[in-house]
Amino acid sequence: MSQIANLAREPLILHTPRLMLRPLESRDAAQLLALFGDPAVTEFMDIAPMADLAEAAGVVDWANDRRAHNAGVRWGVRMAGDERLLGTCGFNLLELDRGRRGEVAYDLAQAHWGQGLASEALSAVIGFGAQRLGLHRLEAMVTPGNTRSVRLLERHGFVREGVLRDHGFWKGRFWDQMIYARLAPFD
Repeated sequence: MSQIANLAREPLILHTPRLMLRPLESRDAAQLLALFGDPAVTEFMDIAPMADLAEAAGVVDWANDRRAHNAGVRWGVRMAGDERLLGTCGFNLLELDRGRRGEVAYDLAQAHWGQGLASEALSAVIGFGAQRLGLHRLEAMVTPGNTRSVRLLERHGFVREGVLRDHGFWKGRFWDQMIYARLAPFD
């Protein structure tokens, strides 16, 4: 394996046959607001549908902070040659010192569901994690009921390891989280 990527310094643009993934930037906030303003997109997420630009800018700031500290990276997902934001995908959490693991997360605008775009983006992120970060373990947290996410993860070789009862608190209540994982090799 080559040297581990420095997330803060490298451009980190990923390409797939149909997509271009670029780390979120402040100029993405308005499009992120439209994405996360849709209740169908945020139904199983730990956020309520967004109502103002400051919330979306806060997500971009969070993503930039993760990247600056080599603790995560969130890419904006776009069709190749088009700047419109279709969704996001990336690592919400990276443990590079004591575990070589990453927690993947993703979302996609409802208009693009069922087209294989989330699968294509996730494949690119998994490849980056294996090749540039040397990850050994990938994890994903899934809110019960999110069958689309479960199917996506299982297609990519993730297995359900268990349920973390009342693991999170958002939208005024506690939520269970199912933990899915996949171990290297990732090819």
